[in-house]
Amino acid sequence: MKYKEPIKIFAKAQASAFIGGIVDYFAMIVFTELFHIHYTISIAISGVIGAIVNFSINKYWTYLSNHAVGGQIVKFILVLTGSILLKSGGTYLFTNWLNIDYKISRIITDIFVSFGFNFLLQKYWVFKKDNGPLLNDNNLGMIETRQ
Repeated sequence: MKYKEPIKIFAKAQASAFIGGIVDYFAMIVFTELFHIHYTISIAISGVIGAIVNFSINKYWTYLSNHAVGGQIVKFILVLTGSILLKSGGTYLFTNWLNIDYKISRIITDIFVSFGFNFLLQKYWVFKKDNGPLLNDNNLGMIETRQ
């Protein structure tokens, strides 16, 4: 069935994001609680650490990418920068405007950023295969491959 592959890739991407996210989240807590760095700065530092884990898993397991690392890293750094800004900003807003603990705010923000930003940009831009998957309006976002 032609829809099994996109589901498999999505599942692998989510597993990779979860592993990178766990590393990122606990590093943020360590930097904030043990080293007393403001949580927005801790998110930036831990985000880089988690992103290295996530990039490595995605490149070699999720997307089985054989493209040169250089071009992908440049794209990934741009996605990472946007992701860190969204995570820091979203966590700050939830924490300060809604008085939610930064640890909870971060989880809420991560859910939105992970699915709505990171996954889409990594799949369709950073690790995009040549003549590979495209979004198609006719199949409501399911994957279609070029012939």
